Amino acid sequence: MIETAIKLYKKYCPAPVGMSVMLSLFFVLFFLDSTSARAQMETDSIFTDIGKSDNYLLLDKSLQFRITDAVNSMYNFDFATAERGFTVLKYTYPDHPLPYFLMGLSQWWKIAVDMENKSYDSAFLSQMDEAIEKAKAMYDKDPNNKEASFFLAGAYGFQGRLHSERQNWTKATFAGKNALKYLELSKGEDELNPELLLGDALFNYFSVWIPKNYPLLKPVMVLFPKGDKDLGLRQLEDVATNAFYARVEAQYFLFRLYASEERQPFKALTITSYLHDKYPNNPYFHRFFARQLYSVGRGDEAKDVSLEILRRIDEGWTGYEGNSGRYAAFFAAQHYERIGDTATAKRYYLKAVSFGEETESQESGYHLYALIQLGKIAVAENDKKKAKVYFDQVKNYAKRKHPAHKEARDFIKKNKL
Repeated sequence: MIETAIKLYKKYCPAPVGMSVMLSLFFVLFFLDSTSARAQMETDSIFTDIGKSDNYLLLDKSLQFRITDAVNSMYNFDFATAERGFTVLKYTYPDHPLPYFLMGLSQWWKIAVDMENKSYDSAFLSQMDEAIEKAKAMYDKDPNNKEASFFLAGAYGFQGRLHSERQNWTKATFAGKNALKYLELSKGEDELNPELLLGDALFNYFSVWIPKNYPLLKPVMVLFPKGDKDLGLRQLEDVATNAFYARVEAQYFLFRLYASEERQPFKALTITSYLHDKYPNNPYFHRFFARQLYSVGRGDEAKDVSLEILRRIDEGWTGYEGNSGRYAAFFAAQHYERIGDTATAKRYYLKAVSFGEETESQESGYHLYALIQLGKIAVAENDKKKAKVYFDQVKNYAKRKHPAHKEARDFIKKNKL
């Protein structure tokens, strides 16, 4: 069935379909042999002595208290502090997957802020391999150890997530096969449910969302069980509220969903506001907080947050780079144009364009609409030659069906550029 899924994927989606990070994780979980996973689960049901949950390190409240600072430091992009704490865990629990998984997660967040940067890929995959090795040793001793299955599902899932981002579809598929196998085997331990529920939530949501939004994938999706989109959202809310290790990851998915697919920008703003307050130095949460302020019409606040992002980029703060810059520069430009400060607006639109070129994001909306606004400003300044250059760039970078392409064509025609 794995081979069938790969063939169907290549047949119906021969090129990347432009899916977000959220969908990357979905493919990790579901381009796999779900039939064999369930068969394995049924075979393993002959075991009746379930491992004692009181021995699970995941449920050790004193440990959670001790590593809270390290985990918070990771999400706050203080990786040095976080990784010192995780290294201590390695010495304390050398045979347990938890410290290796957390070290891998730390590398993941270095990647997540700029997916085009591959410099952390090797360290990330290596740490997750270590977590898999330690968890597999635990699992081999006791196939009913739900904690071992939890870490195997998580480590394979994250590896597949990166492979799918890198378009290594075969590796992503086989990582996903293992992720689902161990996700199924990790069920049945009530005390671990808030951590384990993340995979179920993503499945329930995206198994409904994908066929609706990508009809060409329907032949692939019929291979898998039917989900429940509303249940998926409720489960994500549950994890975001009650989990310890999976809480922030669930909040990440929730604000992305509310901001785009669910069209509930104020809910997305509530989550991004919370995440930015709790982790003020996380550039990913910072830029999405600015974006949500902008999307709900709170332009003055979006400008202030954006200027802070740009200042941090100039000062070289960890993780603050061109992707955050093109968001921030555009939001700042929009504010200054709205209040009639065209000169300052022009300066920030130029910054947005520069960041777009730096990150090779010329097809993004921020880049295209910054060029359009620069073209309009140039016309207002009676510099039609420069305006034509800007609008020609829009036509060059945007697909013909893109609204920016049409706007550029119409403006050129109307103003005889």
